[in-house]
Amino acid sequence: MPFIPVITIDGPSASGKGAVAQLLAKTLQFHYLDSGLIYRLTALAARRANIDLQDEARLAQLASALDIQFDGEEIRLNQAPVGAEVRGEACGADASTIAVLPAVRVALLARQRAFRQSPGLVAEGRDMGSVVFPEANLKIYLDASAEIRALRRYKQLKEKGMYANLEEILHGLIARDARDCTRSFAPLQKAADTFFLDNSELTVAQTTDVILQLYKEKVSDLAS
Repeated sequence: MPFIPVITIDGPSASGKGAVAQLLAKTLQFHYLDSGLIYRLTALAARRANIDLQDEARLAQLASALDIQFDGEEIRLNQAPVGAEVRGEACGADASTIAVLPAVRVALLARQRAFRQSPGLVAEGRDMGSVVFPEANLKIYLDASAEIRALRRYKQLKEKGMYANLEEILHGLIARDARDCTRSFAPLQKAADTFFLDNSELTVAQTTDVILQLYKEKVSDLAS
């Protein structure tokens, strides 16, 4: 098997891991995996199929058979383009709800690992370094204060012309953090071999530069 490097970026909602991971992948010319989007698409498909979000067996069956296609910036679910709904707060809350279900996570595991292709992969989510790619060459845990993360999400939604209430977003983030960190299966956590990076005072570009330097050091260590 050819050597295919993997960089994982885990962290709570609105920590900036998506923007950082995309810029990092573009800079390195690696493939990019937004694992949270896969859970959002599963949740959206469940809502459209009127599946109870606590029905673990049906949700796992749905996740296994889900027809998802990524074509550049376009995302298709069951052959149809997905609109802004998948990025909304409601869909994010639904994704967090189904993400605590072990059978759903197992059903989506192979799909996520299939993104590991040459020349490399940058994967972001909540259990990328701990469960999906435990052998990753570089593991990052990205974080910022809840208040800063809420403000980032508020501005992001406003820029897209979507409804946003800062207080509601803050409460929602705190609740989601609690769910993600306390779930029994694949919780959000910092593994022992993970580099913790607080980007509360850093831009996306600055955060990416820090990770690039860490990756170069890792590559240099492997070559020596």
